[in-house]
Parts: sequence; C-alpha cells; structure tokens
Amino acid sequence: MRVKLKIFGTFFILLLTGISVCCAATDEFDFSNFAITESGDSDLTTDSVSLNPGAEPVTVNNFDIAGIMLGMSFDDVETLFFKIKGLYAPREKDSIIYSIQKEWKYNLDYECRQQGIVVPAELDQCINSLAKNRGLLYASELHLVRENTGETITVYFTSNADENVVWRIVYNNDVNEIEGAHEKFTDQQEKKILAFWQGVLDKYGAPNSGTDKWISTNNSYDPMMTAYYGSLDLVDMGRYTSDVAKNIQAARENFPAKPYAF
Repeated sequence: MRVKLKIFGTFFILLLTGISVCCAATDEFDFSNFAITESGDSDLTTDSVSLNPGAEPVTVNNFDIAGIMLGMSFDDVETLFFKIKGLYAPREKDSIIYSIQKEWKYNLDYECRQQGIVVPAELDQCINSLAKNRGLLYASELHLVRENTGETITVYFTSNADENVVWRIVYNNDVNEIEGAHEKFTDQQEKKILAFWQGVLDKYGAPNSGTDKWISTNNSYDPMMTAYYGSLDLVDMGRYTSDVAKNIQAARENFPAKPYAF
C-alpha cells in the first residue's frame, strides 16, 4: 500500500449519425494482438482540497512528467515514445491498452445479439469490430518503462468523445522498496527518498496543499498532482468525469431499441 510522503514541502461528443447494423466485419486491425478492456470506474476520490495558509494556486495543467502533460493527444504521446528514442520506452507486452466505454459495449452487445450472434468469441469479435468502425474503440492506457532504473509511467486517455487526450499520468520508482531488514537498507532507502523528494521540489516547487499536493484551485475536479513515496499522480478528474458523462448520454440516446409501436 502506498503511503503519502510526509516530508515537508510535499460533451465535443462523437455522436453517431445513426446506428447502422452490420455484422462482425473483416478488419485489418488484428484484435488478437491487443489487450481490449471495458473501461471501468476511476480509482480516484474527490476528497476536498484547500490551499495552505499563504499559498497560491499553481498552474498544474502545465506540469509534465517525462514530457507528458495533461491534455496531450494520444497521437502526440505515441510519437514521443514510439518514434523518438528517449529515457522511456513502451513496455514489451501490451504497451497500449484499448477500451470500449461500458455503456457503448452494452449497446453493441445488444445489437450483435439481435443479429443472432451468441457464441462468446463471435460476440466479442462483433462488438470489437463495430466499436472500431464507429470510433468507440480507443487507446485508454499507455505503459512506459525505463529499464535501467525500474521506473514506470502509466498514461491514461479519455475516449474519442473527448478527443482521446491525457487525463492522468502515474509515475512510480523503487524508493518504496527495501531489500532487507538490515540498517544499511533502511539508510539506503531514506537517501533514495530524500533524492527523489529533492528532485520533486526542484521541478514543481513546494506543495501548496497539505504536505503532498499541488492544486490549481480548491475544486478537487480541477488539475491536481499528489506525491507519494516513489510516486507521482498527475490528474484532471474533471476531464475524466466529463468524458464518462458524454459517453453515458450518447449511449442512451443511441441505444438500438426495437421499433416499438403501441
């Protein structure tokens, strides 16, 4: 379990023009080569935040982690790490995770079943193909690693309803790990924590909320960054919730119900 760092200083909506019925089409996109998930609920909370006495808001939206900023498009981030060699590289397996917002997946499941497709493998193929062809399948996560240090970065993206842009960046390193119970290992960990924290302060300045948060405003839905032992979490919860709301509304409006007559 991650423990917060206690050293001081710490809906453009892609509406479909109509639900066109089509079977699981032959597609150049090889679904077997990619991990496809149903988008789930965020693990973040929206606890209230407030500025420290005498502190001022900071432009968290301008913060970056390894050059990645909130609001960057997936294409830009992909170019940065797939086409330009740098400190980080995509992890070897499933570096990109694709998702379908669950409300849309439920719609497509219903639509495919109305065509008589019930075999699980065929049903998944039908859902995935329809989702891709309609722009509902999107890159939701990008996983990066720095092999020589063990650092990792996970980048989360909104759906195409919100232009498939970064809404969260999570950075992790090994300072929370300790090799043994000997005093030397504790000493080494403390020095690693101190070096990490000093680097955080040098780059972002002192936290302006509590001992571990940088906030734009007192609204917890606005851009915010939180520091933990060996971890940084840069997030725009407002963008995420707006994206989810857009998809829920559009999925309800475009559910392919039968033409009831009464």
